[in-house]
Amino acid sequence: MRVCSLFASRSCHIFRSLQNTLVSSSTRIAAVRCSVTCNEKSVYYVTTPIFYVNASPHLGHLYSAVIADCSHRYKQLQGFNSKFATGTDEHGLKVQQAAEAAGKQPLTFCTEVSERFEHLFRSCSISHTDYIRTTELRHRQAVEHFWSVLWNKRLIYKGSYEGWYSTQDESFLTPSQVGDALDSSGNEIKVSLESGHKVEWMKEENYMFRLSAFRSQLLDWLRGNPKAIQPERFQQAVLQWLQEDLPDLSVSRQRSRLQWGIQVPGDANQTIYVWLDALVNYLSVAGYPDHHDRWWSVAHHIIGKDILKFHAIYWPAFLLGAGLRLPQAIHVHSHWTVRGKKMSKSLGNVIDPLEHSRMFTTDGLRYFLLRQGVPESDCDYTEEKVIKLLNAELADSLGGLLNRCTAAALNPAQVYPCFCPQAFPRDQGGRAAAEDYRMLEAVRNLPFVVERHYESMHFYKALEAISACVRQTNGFVQRHAPWKLDRTDGKDLRWLDTIIHVSLECMRVYGTLLQPVVPEISDKLLTRLGVRPDERSFETLDFLPHLWQRDSPFEGRALGTDTGVLFSRLETLRTHWRAVPAAA
Repeated sequence: MRVCSLFASRSCHIFRSLQNTLVSSSTRIAAVRCSVTCNEKSVYYVTTPIFYVNASPHLGHLYSAVIADCSHRYKQLQGFNSKFATGTDEHGLKVQQAAEAAGKQPLTFCTEVSERFEHLFRSCSISHTDYIRTTELRHRQAVEHFWSVLWNKRLIYKGSYEGWYSTQDESFLTPSQVGDALDSSGNEIKVSLESGHKVEWMKEENYMFRLSAFRSQLLDWLRGNPKAIQPERFQQAVLQWLQEDLPDLSVSRQRSRLQWGIQVPGDANQTIYVWLDALVNYLSVAGYPDHHDRWWSVAHHIIGKDILKFHAIYWPAFLLGAGLRLPQAIHVHSHWTVRGKKMSKSLGNVIDPLEHSRMFTTDGLRYFLLRQGVPESDCDYTEEKVIKLLNAELADSLGGLLNRCTAAALNPAQVYPCFCPQAFPRDQGGRAAAEDYRMLEAVRNLPFVVERHYESMHFYKALEAISACVRQTNGFVQRHAPWKLDRTDGKDLRWLDTIIHVSLECMRVYGTLLQPVVPEISDKLLTRLGVRPDERSFETLDFLPHLWQRDSPFEGRALGTDTGVLFSRLETLRTHWRAVPAAA
């Protein structure tokens, strides 16, 4: 009796803790959602960098796009009117030289490469609402207007630039950013210390932007907005850069050297600098110069760390000069290495994202990139890592759980079975164990955890939390072994149905929360559970309502028709790949 009493006391304590936690988490989630509706932040605008068309897309390009796509889909699930822009940067000396080397007209060359990016994004479920090319008329008109605003404010002046320039990076460099190196023939050359690319001394008459005038304003912006650049380490890096004086920036090139670009308004001998041209794309998509306010006030940029200076110093300075708002946030991600080495053509280790999306499926590759990608530091890509992660978390853990709970052996009626409050009481007793209540606590709190990480674009943390809950649910099923229960015994049958009901409820939460990351897998999972499209928003989750004496719209509902294996296990046979069904 003493043992039973002690267990009952502990169960009651667990429940009270669970109840308090659930009320607290529900309050927090409601507060987050209220802040969205009460502040009328009904629109959201997210961008990737526009990708340079001097070469075909690689894994890093797809990573940027998947991050932005996940954020866009998440906001749509929250009820936001979300705009998501990506596209291609098609001007500049590198493109001009690449087109010449290919024996093609620059626009023809740009169109061919831009179409490769579009094809990749379509193939990988990138749901952009706008795809912009800098060769479009709307963009040229926006750039010309933006230039004129800066010119009329006397922030652009005719001058002379003398210094180092990297054609590969399309970047001007200070002497402290340049070092010595040897080329492939053993000749001494100057290179960018950051990128390693060759630089050349350039001296020419062109137009200069008064970047030096904005140093104090940039410092004030960053100090007053600690989350303007995320993660925090990148904000600190920019603050460190701003400790030094900012030289004025050359914003044009002589047209005799660079023909492929937008002409400086009123000067047929000068071409607008490719980065000033490219950065304005974010305004072009927003509707600049006439109808941009609605979207521009909620702009979020996704960028790789290699272009941080352009987006965190040059771009805000241009915007301040033009009298425009600064982006709400600049989200920075690090790079992908392959087996510990930087991707490069010379090493032959550049990952073709389209090929690998076919190897591992679109959702599989998306899941791996977001599950393993850590914004603060570089991440390593190997095929073995992809296989191991996808098999463990998508095929075995999540897929295996779905197979078990929808299998005819455990669920012959193929319905969402009934929940029995006596078998799984809200407070204590019944057949539920202490671990089961801890699982309910984790799953009930999961939407708040996931939303918090989605908001900060720490998708790997959100997926880590979901994966942990999936493991707990598998443990719940394994612990109670419903396949061992006697269907002819009324109590056993009610407990079996309750186990399946709770498990399906958990999976409904996981499927809903995973929609921004793996849209096809989530759709297959939710369809199998009989969840209608209008029941898939974060607002409609309402996990396990029977535990709180509320009716469940799913109880007794027929499951969806069997759509096959949720995610097939991946196996490698030396040199080729195949997918095999996951074990039930």
